[in-house]
Amino acid sequence: MKFLKEPPRFLFFTGKGGVGKTSIACATAIHLSEAGHRVLLVSTDPASNVGQVFGVTIGNHITPVPAVERLSALEIDPLEVAQRYRDRIVGPVRGLLPDDVVRSIEEQLSGACTTEIAAFDEFTSLLTDSVLTAAFDHIIFDTAPTGHTIRMLQLPGAWSDFLDAGKGDSSCLGPLAGLQKQREQYKAAVDALADPLRTRLILVARAQQAALREVARTSEELAAIGIAQQYLVINGVFPRCEAAEDALALAIIAREQEALSAIPDQLKLLPSDQVLLKPFNLVGLDALRQLFAEATTPLGVQYEEPFTLHVPPLSSLVDALAADGRGLVMFMGKGGVGKTTLAAALAVALAHRGLPVHLTTSDPAAHLTETLKGTMEGLTVSRIDPEAETERYRREVLKSKGTALDAEGRALLEEDLRSPCTEEVAVFQAFSRIISEADQKFVVMDTAPTGHTLLLLDATGAYHREFARQTRSDGLQDVMPMMQMQNPQQTKVLLVTLAETTPVLEALNLQQELRRAGIEPWAWIINNSVAAASTTSTLLRQRAQNELNEIESVADQHASRYAVVPLLKDEPTGVERLARLTV
Repeated sequence: MKFLKEPPRFLFFTGKGGVGKTSIACATAIHLSEAGHRVLLVSTDPASNVGQVFGVTIGNHITPVPAVERLSALEIDPLEVAQRYRDRIVGPVRGLLPDDVVRSIEEQLSGACTTEIAAFDEFTSLLTDSVLTAAFDHIIFDTAPTGHTIRMLQLPGAWSDFLDAGKGDSSCLGPLAGLQKQREQYKAAVDALADPLRTRLILVARAQQAALREVARTSEELAAIGIAQQYLVINGVFPRCEAAEDALALAIIAREQEALSAIPDQLKLLPSDQVLLKPFNLVGLDALRQLFAEATTPLGVQYEEPFTLHVPPLSSLVDALAADGRGLVMFMGKGGVGKTTLAAALAVALAHRGLPVHLTTSDPAAHLTETLKGTMEGLTVSRIDPEAETERYRREVLKSKGTALDAEGRALLEEDLRSPCTEEVAVFQAFSRIISEADQKFVVMDTAPTGHTLLLLDATGAYHREFARQTRSDGLQDVMPMMQMQNPQQTKVLLVTLAETTPVLEALNLQQELRRAGIEPWAWIINNSVAAASTTSTLLRQRAQNELNEIESVADQHASRYAVVPLLKDEPTGVERLARLTV
């Protein structure tokens, strides 16, 4: 593997959710540790599962991995570090400032932006604190999905600019004094990220056109902020030797080769590796040690005979949803599980029944237009564009609140609106505006990956308070979006997963978080199931066998209702093919 040759001190693995960053990061950590290097593996993903991959409890402290000499791991828990951050900011002023001022500070520190800042505080210390990391030769970062990663890596510069221009004593980030003392640490982090002798970025993708376009955009954006030492790893490539005469396997190979032949120019310039698709789950040391091997069949695996799987189809869920005639339908789940495709398929099915439908996404990485490849009567399609919504929000606030301010006050307001939190507030405002339509029609929402979705839901109240603070008016409906999502008569939440250990665990964790927020998921969808498809490929049959336990756990333990969508020979893009998913 090219990316493993002469590795620098810091290695970052990034890419769209679901492409296998965690597995490759863990396998890299094992490889370097067993080669004699002292390695720290760090997850900065809000939906981390590094501990689950190794079968040990890790948490938010450096923990040795018992089965691998010289390897330690750390999972940065965003919620835990956010609370510590709030305590650090609010603690010194509690009892010294009036109670209403303290409450205002706490409100400003209650949103998703603060959670991200707190996690970044932990992240930068690992890049810059030589005492903390002196015991390690390499630090490997299993980062969050693409949009979150770009935002996190851009924040050092954004915060530095924000602090340099700071004129007030607080912002949506909390008191500036809480950030000023980190200025040197942030600058050191930026320097470390941009130094090719210290940092290597490994872009992980699948052999799919959309995934490769996505990772090309990521490459350009990261290069623009100074991270030039980049490698490409294309994961899960179907081995030609396993195709035989199986129609499904041959179709998969043809799709992958077409995608690889049309790889974006930006990626052609990068050193690249391919990791072959394996027939086994990438959990446990034995599996991880074989990830980079060219052989696809581990010693001792016995292939099962073909079998017929009887499971509920996606059409069974469509029938039940259509009976309501209207409402909000939200697709949630880990990135890379196919939420965009399934949301589009459901929207097409409802529109075919003559029902008005608004299909939208709050995922910065969504590809609704590419998925639909056309239009149809009764179906409206939109995307919440963070940049456009932020500019719209700035204009609204300056018009409603800024006109009554003097020059100095308006300058302070403009400063506040340049903070990293403003985009989150603006996106929430658009989110609220769209879901209000669910009283008259179906609103089908393809949401962002799990971590972002949870932060959005957790921060609903904080967003409303921030919007009201900026505009000095409610600006939103009396019934808040969280209340609408908690009403099962108005909202149906569909959790999307794959029939694999990690995605099912992610969906289960999301279900638990939703329940704590008073939201009960309506159904689960297991997507791209090999077990529900027809195949004679030995590799695919083994992967199908591996799926059975996960499908059974969803059906018997996790879901009140569920459906299974088979892996298809033809990629489900375009209205006609999407409609076939719900027949």
